[in-house]
Amino acid sequence: MPPPVRTDHALRSAFTGVSGRSPRVVPIPLRRPLSGVSCEAVTTVIETRDLTKSFGRTRALDGVDLIVEQGEVHGFLGPNGAGKTTTIRVLLGLLKADAGTARMLGADSWTDIVSIHRRISYVPGDVTLWPNLTGGEVIDLLGSLRGDLDGARRSELLERFDLDPTKRCRSYSKGNRQKVALVAALASRAEVFLLDEPTAGLDPLMEAAFAEVARGLVQRGATILLSSHILSEVEKLSDRISIIRAGRIVEVGTLDEMRRLHTTTITASVRGPVPGLDTLAGVTDLVRDGNRVRFSVDTDHLDAAVAAVAAAGIDSLLSEPPSLEQLFLSTYETAGTSRTAGVYEGGAR
Repeated sequence: MPPPVRTDHALRSAFTGVSGRSPRVVPIPLRRPLSGVSCEAVTTVIETRDLTKSFGRTRALDGVDLIVEQGEVHGFLGPNGAGKTTTIRVLLGLLKADAGTARMLGADSWTDIVSIHRRISYVPGDVTLWPNLTGGEVIDLLGSLRGDLDGARRSELLERFDLDPTKRCRSYSKGNRQKVALVAALASRAEVFLLDEPTAGLDPLMEAAFAEVARGLVQRGATILLSSHILSEVEKLSDRISIIRAGRIVEVGTLDEMRRLHTTTITASVRGPVPGLDTLAGVTDLVRDGNRVRFSVDTDHLDAAVAAVAAAGIDSLLSEPPSLEQLFLSTYETAGTSRTAGVYEGGAR
């Protein structure tokens, strides 16, 4: 689907009806594309520096530094109130930052809104559709606004997401409304996809279908910013991950890089005693149960810990690096739990 646009009277999504009223059919851009904006390929597709945004006394974004490189799936994680959706709305030009910079495809996300929107696509997590239109009519309408709807791709996605495009939108479940948004967005020839909880309301089969489609987009050179509460989805798809807490990015890296900063759990069945394991550097949470030992160890001391266990003779050994869920929870526990719940609709999310 095409990204929403600013209107003269409100900042609202032309698709999702952020204002709560029925979506407008005809978007009204504020200005023409700037002639000085280059359409050449850029390596850094999304970049925010010291991005700040407040709603009254609530600081939604507190110096967000986010970088997304061309051709990657970048996971964007954080609980409700952390600032994910606010960041995306600033990138879309729906909100103006109080301070800092936000750029996409080398252009300013506020002043160069029209030129950017021609090259990106957006899927929100809370979709509102025109109730009297069919799903197919909504997809075609949104495609006509962009002018780059791929008909063959549209048909393929309708089949893959098992969506009946002949039904009126008023009859759709939340999951089917989400499918309409996904088909409209993914059938475009956009270079960048901003996906904010894209699989909200979908069943596991459709989540798997989405993951397959997303991988295909990246293979053809597209870039995806993926905000999701489904950590397993982010874990499987993302090349790099940024974790946001209370409006600030607190950790960035690949999953492997993040794992190296945390402990690995070792469970082993051994033939003899393992002396000195409890005093070995980097080893914590040691539990002995007969011929079984279980402990956590940091990456720098993993080799020494496994060698100590091996010296006792190993019948079986299981190494469990932390899952993304464990990394996420650990990051929040380390940084503190002073979260801001969703202040209000349109506030920090």
